[in-house]
Amino acid sequence: MQFRYELEGGNFTKAGYASSRVKKLLKELSINPRIIKRIVVGLYEGEVNVVAHAWKGTVLVELEAEKIIITIQDEGLGIPDIEKAMQEGFSTASAAVREMSFGTGMELPNMKKNVDELTIETKVGVGTKVQMITWFSSKDN
Repeated sequence: MQFRYELEGGNFTKAGYASSRVKKLLKELSINPRIIKRIVVGLYEGEVNVVAHAWKGTVLVELEAEKIIITIQDEGLGIPDIEKAMQEGFSTASAAVREMSFGTGMELPNMKKNVDELTIETKVGVGTKVQMITWFSSKDN
């Protein structure tokens, strides 16, 4: 099964739509609630990153028998220094985004903590592609 969701930069009212839909679907499929929580946290953080830092983006969810693959692709500024961006608390979010309690610098670290595999490809001035894979039989569930 595949699902696709569109994200709009700056539209925080829609951040969380994809993660809510995925959560509902995984519950219907009787996936372990701890694994669902991890997947939803990772996806939500990815949605917020796109909304806070990009002009637009897409979420592609691929559901397989043993795992879920989530790919988030955005058109935005890109990440100049991935290593620095992975540090807890580091953020390039605008003051306006921070005033809304987003852009805390925990998005990428939370994504990494909550999925089994995280891959980030980025090009400054073009955008970022993040892929998250979580196995349904994860030993860290």
